[in-house]
Amino acid sequence: MSNRHQQHRVAVITGASQGIGAGVVKGLREHGYRVVATSRSIKPSDDLGVVTVAGDIGSADTARRVVDEALQRFGRIDLLLNNAGIFTAKPFTQYTLEDFEANISTNVAGFFHITQAVVAQMERQGSGHVVSITTSLVDHANSNVPSVTASLTKGGLNAATKSLAIEYAKKGIRFNAVSPGIIKTPMHHESTHEWLAALHPVGRNGEIADIVDAVLYLDAANFVTGEILHVDGGQSAGH
Repeated sequence: MSNRHQQHRVAVITGASQGIGAGVVKGLREHGYRVVATSRSIKPSDDLGVVTVAGDIGSADTARRVVDEALQRFGRIDLLLNNAGIFTAKPFTQYTLEDFEANISTNVAGFFHITQAVVAQMERQGSGHVVSITTSLVDHANSNVPSVTASLTKGGLNAATKSLAIEYAKKGIRFNAVSPGIIKTPMHHESTHEWLAALHPVGRNGEIADIVDAVLYLDAANFVTGEILHVDGGQSAGH
């Protein structure tokens, strides 16, 4: 492998066109990472250190194309950030079949296919790190925010994170999750920010930079695996 491929850590980021994903792309680039960014609607990047791949993350074909592009352009994959996700807050009996299938496709299949493809490459390298973005609601259900599909899917990712951390503990591959509270992104209209802030013991919503900091910490913390890192203003601790 050339020195060019050894000089920088290479990250794959899903759901990378806006919100947390776009923020993490920017944050990792500022720390010298090369990035392969994917989402349904992502546009080509002017930054030579960023390669974009448009596609549905719920598709195994998209996963293959992302991994192929990463290896072709940068020669390796050091970090996978499973950020793509959808959140549907509804009373349980009001979920439609379309709601259910969309949540399973993006949140579960969107984790499974890309993680499987990336981990196969990390096994060949003998090293790697996978971080998944979940939700603090998994740990503290809130009657004000009925969202069982988030608990069903993102809760599954928390459990899978621990399972994979143990399966790969001796193979040089770590698995962790970041479990956010409400982060100020385009997902939440400004008119809701004050109400959402009150859901957090610290009295404010999170910033995208808080998630970037968590990802950077976990990627540098070589003795940490199987961790669900709550970045939620204290929500998971209590109210």
